[in-house]
Amino acid sequence: MPSDLALLPWTAARAALADRPLRMRVLTPPYPALGLGTLRCLRVKPLAGAGDGAWELIAGYDGYERLP
Repeated sequence: MPSDLALLPWTAARAALADRPLRMRVLTPPYPALGLGTLRCLRVKPLAGAGDGAWELIAGYDGYERLP
């Protein structure tokens, strides 16, 4: 199931995981930037050691524009 969620918009991935505790991270460049396009699910994995059975959703935008 986690591989089926890759590159879906994060709202669709979140809806598919609605019955599970979920932690979300957004990947960003190491410089000030504005996310462009759709925020997409890049990776979903169960969190090891999470006693509540939580899953981690890692997301990123289609692209980024560097801010001055």
